[in-house]
Amino acid sequence: MRRLSTPRIAITAAVTLTILGVAGLAVSQMPALPAHPSSAVTARGLLSQRFDDSTPDAEQVRRGQYLVAAGDCISCHVREGGEAFAGGLGLNTPFGVIYTSNITPDLGTGIGAWTNEQFYRAMHDGKGAQGQDLYPAFPYPWFRRVSREDDDAIFAYLKTLPAVSYTPPKNDLSFPLNFRSFVGAWNMLFLDSHDFQSNPGQSAEWNRGAYLVNGLGHCGGCHTPKNSFGADKSKQELHGAKLNNWIAPDLTSNTRIGLGDWSVDDIAEFLASGRNAHAAAGGDMADVINYSTSFINDADRRAIAVYLKSQPASPSIASSTPDAGAMRRGTEIYSDACASCHLDNGIGQSRLFPPLGKDAMLQQPDSTGLVHLILGGTRVGVSTSRPSPLGMPSFAWKLTDQEIADVSTFIRNSWGNEASPVAASDVSELRKKLDLQTVRLTDNSGDH
Repeated sequence: MRRLSTPRIAITAAVTLTILGVAGLAVSQMPALPAHPSSAVTARGLLSQRFDDSTPDAEQVRRGQYLVAAGDCISCHVREGGEAFAGGLGLNTPFGVIYTSNITPDLGTGIGAWTNEQFYRAMHDGKGAQGQDLYPAFPYPWFRRVSREDDDAIFAYLKTLPAVSYTPPKNDLSFPLNFRSFVGAWNMLFLDSHDFQSNPGQSAEWNRGAYLVNGLGHCGGCHTPKNSFGADKSKQELHGAKLNNWIAPDLTSNTRIGLGDWSVDDIAEFLASGRNAHAAAGGDMADVINYSTSFINDADRRAIAVYLKSQPASPSIASSTPDAGAMRRGTEIYSDACASCHLDNGIGQSRLFPPLGKDAMLQQPDSTGLVHLILGGTRVGVSTSRPSPLGMPSFAWKLTDQEIADVSTFIRNSWGNEASPVAASDVSELRKKLDLQTVRLTDNSGDH
């Protein structure tokens, strides 16, 4: 080993002492660390909390915890900055805003005073503790297919949660939905009256998937288009729908806009980690990964995948030819803004930045999902196996409405994609809805 000369040793020592002194001064000026770590329980922490055998009704509580994850209860029953399960999240519907309820065991504002029977009636019939009609934004049209045993387990788990005293805001609904009596008429017209019925011609795995998709998972609540009354359109189950300024894509076997090119393993991987070789879960689906499907077991994820792969393909939809000028301008914008992550040929980087070619979400008939993604950005759902919240930044500050329309048109019609062109007016309308007309930071700006 080479020895340092005496002068060099002295210089090195002086520099080291200086660095240590500066570091010591910086540390001394830092805020003092708390004497004890935070006792706040995160939403994911509640879903992974362990209940040992000393817990009253431990087996039932553990089952209820699992079912609460399968039902994705937290995604709706937590507001930004609020406590998990305390509600207050505003759900935007065509009829106004509905705020989710507090389902913690608080006696005054939650469900602490409810009985098992009252909880079952809410899940099965859409009735509140006093018999009042609940709005179907609470997905009882799907939850009614859940067994009584599972309902009781869910309620047993909810009673173990920390009680939170919080009253959500009043709903802001237009006439006539501001009168709950209207919901009774809606139920008579649209509520499916039967419980879950297994199909003896299918496997136990398929039936388990059907129970989860059409019951607790309430996938059709987002992925099935709705009529003017907010009810599912008949014979269009899982054909995709517009929701909260996003698109919940087609989940049928359609090879262009659905899951036709995905294998059972592809779907199961996506549900487990929020990403696979085809796509990444952003928007509202990120929360489903965060608080639901990443917590259920491999067998249930596979059962869901088996059931979804059995769904007949939705009808093919023709698309118009894009303008050559828009495609040329879109190429240039893509090269400047998108290629660094998704690469020039759109193949992306596996399970980090999704490929864009033959992408079902990008080819949906309604381009709202893609335009929202470019305008506002998004974050990919996280899981134990994929804990890093990868994201796409917002480009609302950088690209004009016309530029976003052009690059969207280019992406929707390149690398094997085929979809209708995007108009600048559509981008402008969505920019207004997202309150991005003036430059501001968003959760996905990359620097917020």
